[in-house]
Amino acid sequence: MFRALNDPSRRLLLDRLFEKDGQTLSELCEHLPDMTRYGVMNHLSVLAGGGLVATRKVGRNKYHYLNPVPIRLVHDRWINKFTEPWAGAVAGLKVQLEQGASKMSKPTHVYEAYIRCPVEAAWDAIVDGEQTVRYFYGTKVDSDWTPGSDVRYLSASGDVVADGQIVSIDAPKRVEMMFHPRWDPELEAEGAVRTVWLVEEAMGLTRVAVEYYELDPATKTYQDFVSGIPFIVSGMKTLLETGEPIRAD
Repeated sequence: MFRALNDPSRRLLLDRLFEKDGQTLSELCEHLPDMTRYGVMNHLSVLAGGGLVATRKVGRNKYHYLNPVPIRLVHDRWINKFTEPWAGAVAGLKVQLEQGASKMSKPTHVYEAYIRCPVEAAWDAIVDGEQTVRYFYGTKVDSDWTPGSDVRYLSASGDVVADGQIVSIDAPKRVEMMFHPRWDPELEAEGAVRTVWLVEEAMGLTRVAVEYYELDPATKTYQDFVSGIPFIVSGMKTLLETGEPIRAD
């Protein structure tokens, strides 16, 4: 990750993705007009190798997304315990399985982490309330995890912090849900967000990704989720790899 950041052109690409996530290679090439397309591709490859860029292919287009999770992990390890509290939330797919087809749109944001654990362990961390309470801002998820069923995230006192509905599920690989935040009146008024959790084996590790779809950058929900989800993803990684949640002390 540090090697990937040690180049001004790569840092510029990350800055442009921070300003507008989900850009194609052609769009990113416009930000480095003096560099060949192949050169930009190489820089993106290095950033992806450092975990700082995630990609998603939709049709013939390949979209690039800023993935701040590795930076968040550095923050949590060496900075967070001395400074500020944590943040948290992640991303969603557009699918119409009930019509027998899968209609997909480009995600607004993609966050991912590579975790040293079995795929089944990562899946359990997503759907098991006893585990979510240890990394998902202290909330306990509750659902029977079938299409059309309700899903709720409950605080320690039993209050509904967020709720929604399971759109589709393919355990232990993928679950799509409508996630409706309830912890803030403004967020609640903006409505539910289509969210997808993805789990897959990758190079001997487990890749966990969260995708958000059709999340309007002008909304408070967008700002809240973008600043918060890296904490949730990095918290899951820490829990699965060490058996302990991230601590502030």
